[in-house]
Amino acid sequence: MKLKNIFKAALALALALSLAACSAKSPVEAAGTGASGTGKKVGVAMPTQSSQRWIQDGDNMRKELEALGYEVDLQYAEDDVQQQVSQIENLINNGADCLVVAAVDSAALVNALGQAKSNGIPVIAYDRLLMDTDAVSYYATFDNEGIGRIIGEYIEAKMSLATAKADGKTYNIEFFMGSPDDNNAVFLDRGLFSVLQQYLDSGVLVCQSGQTKFAQTNTLRWSQETAQKRCEDILSGYYAGGEHLDIIASAFDGLSYGCAAALMGAGYAIGNDWPIITGQDAELMAVKNIIAGSQAMSIFKDTRELSKKCVTMVQAVLEGKDPEINDKTTYNNNKLVVPSYLCIPIPVDTANYKEQLVGSGYYTEDALK
Repeated sequence: MKLKNIFKAALALALALSLAACSAKSPVEAAGTGASGTGKKVGVAMPTQSSQRWIQDGDNMRKELEALGYEVDLQYAEDDVQQQVSQIENLINNGADCLVVAAVDSAALVNALGQAKSNGIPVIAYDRLLMDTDAVSYYATFDNEGIGRIIGEYIEAKMSLATAKADGKTYNIEFFMGSPDDNNAVFLDRGLFSVLQQYLDSGVLVCQSGQTKFAQTNTLRWSQETAQKRCEDILSGYYAGGEHLDIIASAFDGLSYGCAAALMGAGYAIGNDWPIITGQDAELMAVKNIIAGSQAMSIFKDTRELSKKCVTMVQAVLEGKDPEINDKTTYNNNKLVVPSYLCIPIPVDTANYKEQLVGSGYYTEDALK
């Protein structure tokens, strides 16, 4: 598949679905000037402020909800599981009428979410599915398996994997996947390998470390430092004898930063023998790295649209209405299939970052300098 066709396919899908909702009017625009949320409180539990995207998510959510008249209590747990449990319990005790939760570790939240249900408080899972609970009402996220497929298809096209065997070419690849306590990481891994497994089986792709299973490639809390240390160990253990690492399939920009640091430490040079490195979230630093050549691509997940979609869910459940959803089958949390709305991810690289990121107002040209 040609690289430009990947972008065309992703953009066409994004346009088709975004016309339906994600690019529709914001909750504020749709509601007019009335403050429908007056007198109601929404508790928002976010995982961390260590990543740019979660700060943006929280800011966007607060802005949209407050514009509708809701009181917003926004909490960040800084990736501390017990702190998030306490925060959610406090949100319940302080009179939240609805909870929006992006979990640090959803397994640890089951009892707290059960308290919310007992108190008649609807819960909306934000970006990360809440597992093993029947207390969750709806889920707003991106197509996480689709993100994995897009990353896989980018690698496939960039390295011409479909014709590599006939051309007698093989490439070394290593995998840096997301956190095992985040169900999104599992879906992304599944999507990635739905594209790349055939090339591992045929020998076109070779993983010198042998670490291809999610149990081996996951990175707890999506930690940059953990990814860097693991990449350093892989480079010294499997690539010190002259083997060259050609591809790093990274599931998140933060992991990509860590891998890039490890590569530099091992003597790899940008523009010379530098591997292609993927990513996710199109963080400002990642886009600058794409421009500079230390990262090949990232996945643009417009958190402005995701927060708008989540706010329409909050508004609907607090008004006793059914929110718009577009997926009723994918997200089984071991207790129920959670009705979901999936926004569409967009791949960005040097060819289209200006159109997608600057053109949409997500970043300015000056910010990318």
